Amino acid sequence: MLKKIGKFLFTNRSYTPIPFFFISIFFINPTYKSIIIGLILVVLGEIIRIWAVSYAGSETRATAEVTGSVLVTQGPFAIIRNPLYQANIIIYTGIGLMTNSLFPYLQIIGIVYFLFQYYCIILVEEDYLEKQFGESYLEYKKNVGRFIFLFKKVPLKIKSNIKFDLKKGLQSESKTLLAIAFITFIILIIFILEIRIFKV
Repeated sequence: MLKKIGKFLFTNRSYTPIPFFFISIFFINPTYKSIIIGLILVVLGEIIRIWAVSYAGSETRATAEVTGSVLVTQGPFAIIRNPLYQANIIIYTGIGLMTNSLFPYLQIIGIVYFLFQYYCIILVEEDYLEKQFGESYLEYKKNVGRFIFLFKKVPLKIKSNIKFDLKKGLQSESKTLLAIAFITFIILIIFILEIRIFKV
């Protein structure tokens, strides 16, 4: 059941944050403090994403079906198996904090929602990776946590040999960076003009 949900969420993961963003804007009530703290989280999350895609490349943006030609075990992938999804949760939480909407309930619901979404997606991805990379992936799973840091070293026999390419990482992240810049701009305009769609 969860894997069926995961397949659906995988192909639609670009759209699943939209309701969260609309609710955040609808109940927006930003403060200087909420914007600064939230923006710090957004920047942190995006740095992690850029670090990750500078190794993993544009394959991470596939939505038709799970894919992966190389088992990436370097950079953030040597610390945690799903750094991009972790980064996304940090970014979404940061945006929720920037808007300060229905604090802290919307932010907590958002974290739970995205954790569930990515857990279901990861179940599907892990099936693919086990079939694709066999023992290498099973060894990787033993040494690197799905969501929790295990503080183990990736064995040399399964360590990938990918060159860190920041230029490619930034190119891959161009749409995400634009989306973050746009959302931040909207929040700042609403804050400066003191626009409130719905007061609570």
